[in-house]
Amino acid sequence: MPTAYKDILYELKDHVVRITINRPKQYNAFTGDTLKELMLAFEAAGRDEEVGVIVLSGSGDKAFCAGGDVNWEKEGGLERQVLEPYLMHLTVSRCPKPIIARVNGYCIGGGNHLAYFCDFTIAAEHAVFGQNGPRVGSPAGGAIVSYLTRVIGAKRAREMWMLCRRYTAQQALEMGLVNVVVPMAKLDEEVDTWCRELLALSPTCLRILKASFVEEFSSLLGQGDQFRRYMTTREFWEEEQQEGARAFLEKRPPDFSRFRRRR
Repeated sequence: MPTAYKDILYELKDHVVRITINRPKQYNAFTGDTLKELMLAFEAAGRDEEVGVIVLSGSGDKAFCAGGDVNWEKEGGLERQVLEPYLMHLTVSRCPKPIIARVNGYCIGGGNHLAYFCDFTIAAEHAVFGQNGPRVGSPAGGAIVSYLTRVIGAKRAREMWMLCRRYTAQQALEMGLVNVVVPMAKLDEEVDTWCRELLALSPTCLRILKASFVEEFSSLLGQGDQFRRYMTTREFWEEEQQEGARAFLEKRPPDFSRFRRRR
């Protein structure tokens, strides 16, 4: 059984573990500490023989997860964080238990790709999905990006990642990003229904099925931080990334025009 966490909540009841990102004032945006706690929680739940299903969510009714905490990124957290953002999808994929993303609001950036690596996604009607990277100067590469083509197709995946558009829950349902959309008042009821259905099935068969799905894209899982590390320079972190973070915090459009010039 896990000990106390700072940024997340961990609750086991009736063979279901509920892991909740507990930073509602930050729209459940994560820091490196949050990611480490999430990985420990998923690993603990994966090992626990009492656990049949894992539900991942965010505190409150405004956000599932808004991605990386921009204040943390602005202070250099993303640059220093070599492993955690790129191990999180491995942890979720290789966890032997089925994982349901309970999306209760904004599901943006790192929150969005955390959700689409889960086995199932159940969204409230007011949920909003999208990526943020190029908008705020937050680079991502490897399987975090390319796996989305398996979920919604190459054209839609490029649109989502490269244009940073926002999508309603209904649009996300239509493109295959989520399994079902329900009113917020019915979200927990729907999640509980899926949990009961999964718990009624053979856990060994579910484990084999999940491993089989992961095997299909296992060649992607080796991709990770190398793209970000090899394709960014010190100037990127000191100037381009900082412009994105400052613009977000100052609530203004970023000006990346000068960075198109080759150095």
